[in-house]
Amino acid sequence: MESLAERLRVSFQSEHQPTVFIVKEVYDDGNAQENFESELDKALYARFKYIIIEPPRLGEETARWITVGNLLHKTSVVSGIASIATGCLLPKRFIITFPLCVVSIIFTSLYTVSWHYDPCCQYQVEKDRKTLERITMQGKDTALPVVLVYSENTVQCYVQRTVTILAAAFCAWRFYVSLK
Repeated sequence: MESLAERLRVSFQSEHQPTVFIVKEVYDDGNAQENFESELDKALYARFKYIIIEPPRLGEETARWITVGNLLHKTSVVSGIASIATGCLLPKRFIITFPLCVVSIIFTSLYTVSWHYDPCCQYQVEKDRKTLERITMQGKDTALPVVLVYSENTVQCYVQRTVTILAAAFCAWRFYVSLK
């Protein structure tokens, strides 16, 4: 059986880095879960195109973590845009504009502190059954492991922060104008 170090060494020695890494479900000792997590961390930092997570518990936890991060990201963007839109469409309704801006600021801050620096935020969970079967080479009747797909999210993070800053600036401006 090939160890993680051997797989990584081979990948860096070859001309093209392999695109698939498998966190295998092998229970060698009592620290199996910690070994799975360690392998996953190393694969995340190596930025493989696809990471297949065979241990079900680790796969479910990772998928949940990514889902929560995506929810925070999308909520901050949508609430920031809604704050600006309601401020433009309903200029006298501060009761709607400001809370939406506060939600955007809180969720952007929470995302930045908790998720942005985690290498897992660069991945999305593959949900398309046909793609999963092609990547994992398993049939329709078998349980499919969790598959993570690398996707650069730098642009999305800039959009999130820009929308939040614009919403905060817009609300500050609206507040300033209302005090005059």
